[in-house]
Amino acid sequence: MAAPDQDLLRTRNALATGKPAVALHTAKAAVAKAPGAIEPLYWLASAQLANRDPAARQTLNDARLTHGLAVIKALGADVERLTTDADYAVQIGHRLYNAHYPASAGVAFGVAVIAGRDQPQEVVSLGLSYLHQGRADEANNLFHALSDMLPNSGPAAQFELYSLFMVEDGVARHAKAARAWAERFETPFLAPAAPPAPLAGRRLRVGYVAPTFSSGQIRQFVAPLLDHHDPERFEIFLYPQNPDDGGKWKSRPTVRAIGELDDAKATDLIRQDGIDVLIDAWGHTSGSRLGVFTRRAAPVQATWLNYQQTTGLRSMDYAIHSKSILTPGMDALFTETVWPVEPISAPFRADPAKPSPAPSLESGVVTFGSFINPSKLSDQTVAGWSRLLQALPTARLLLKYRYFEDPILIRATTARFAAHGVTPDRLFYEGHSEGDGYEQAFAKIDLSLDPSPCPGGTTTLEAMARGVPVITLKGPTFYSRIGVQLVEAVGLPDLVAEDWDDYVAKAVAACANLQSLRDRTWDGFAKASFSDETLVTRTLEAAYLGMFAAKWPDKT
Repeated sequence: MAAPDQDLLRTRNALATGKPAVALHTAKAAVAKAPGAIEPLYWLASAQLANRDPAARQTLNDARLTHGLAVIKALGADVERLTTDADYAVQIGHRLYNAHYPASAGVAFGVAVIAGRDQPQEVVSLGLSYLHQGRADEANNLFHALSDMLPNSGPAAQFELYSLFMVEDGVARHAKAARAWAERFETPFLAPAAPPAPLAGRRLRVGYVAPTFSSGQIRQFVAPLLDHHDPERFEIFLYPQNPDDGGKWKSRPTVRAIGELDDAKATDLIRQDGIDVLIDAWGHTSGSRLGVFTRRAAPVQATWLNYQQTTGLRSMDYAIHSKSILTPGMDALFTETVWPVEPISAPFRADPAKPSPAPSLESGVVTFGSFINPSKLSDQTVAGWSRLLQALPTARLLLKYRYFEDPILIRATTARFAAHGVTPDRLFYEGHSEGDGYEQAFAKIDLSLDPSPCPGGTTTLEAMARGVPVITLKGPTFYSRIGVQLVEAVGLPDLVAEDWDDYVAKAVAACANLQSLRDRTWDGFAKASFSDETLVTRTLEAAYLGMFAAKWPDKT
């Protein structure tokens, strides 16, 4: 085995001891000795990041490209053909993406686009590969170009909207972009709401729109509602994509598949059903049917659950949010009227889970963890978590998500942390797991870390459902506070941080009583407001009736 390069060792040690200028000098020496080698490029990128050198992004991209071609070759692909045959590059890109290698796939898609395969699908694929690596700004730039390329495509423009969740100042930027989307794609269809039938003597008809209700994460939020809706007062309709989406809901909703219908025909169907309150549970994410809402399918329309930010639509009357995340100036970010509810805006039904002891009791080493999509791994999050690891020199961090099967994503993420002095041996990565493997992953971490400004949601709940405490940052906007309502609901206000200084201090303090904190989390989850399915369902039912009465007082 070859001896480690001394310049790389010096670079690593200089970064770990807070000497970025020294690290930059030694990293440049390592690159000069081995031009085109992968490791020197990554370490140079870390040193440049530490020195706030604008060249860091390009160096990191060079490292990804060099590494990507090596990974693609190791997987048996023809690298020479990849660089000369755009169709082949696209084929390899999709194969890599299906294998949960977004960074490697991005190399292939990038080669294809440069070679002339710059059709919308390839641009989308390249943009998503960037987004899922945590390269949100680069992804947003691509999606913006795609929107300009396809000025008449609402779905193309929605990719740009979604990517704004992950960028700095994303809430304000999103609010502006969502209004621009509506101006382009809603304006031709805007129509006044048709009056509903009088409510006296009948049930309120409520419809939910989403691609699916019985699979994916949405199941855990919607199932409690559909099992507890009051059949004496509410008649429930579901509008999924496929006809076989209907689960065995206790409320026995009427299921109308609209996947094969265009927006106009889907709107006609919803109007024929006489829906009073139509709830969009999906927003601008892939599979959206907001075109139905632009056509005013129901007299009262509201957005809820999956898309926490404004839709930008003038035809969307309300946005349902928990009172606990309201912030000054929030109303101005929404075209909808924000309808606050308390104590929580959605129920959550955890899958069966068991608690586990804090792993540090046996190992003696604190393990932090986060199971978030890498798209949420912002620069401020990397910096903040690095400060925490520096405050506890023996602690380590486990990052788990299906995309962390990609060696390029792993190495690039390690380089980002190294810029803040975190050595590679303190970071661990895991890819996708199910069943016992998934459960055992939670038993490996003492404290779950919530990112910012794009926090976790389902991942936060999944951790606490297994007794794993979560620390979250309040942040300045309503969107950055999504985790606050969840952590506080479990009875852990001491794990809600005001800023990154407070985040580090509270995480360090929590490490003194990890088992006690774990016990509190397990007990608190069962008592949390989102676990009271009947309470939250009645809260939302009252909101639906309230919105109907506010908009149509003469019909109540």
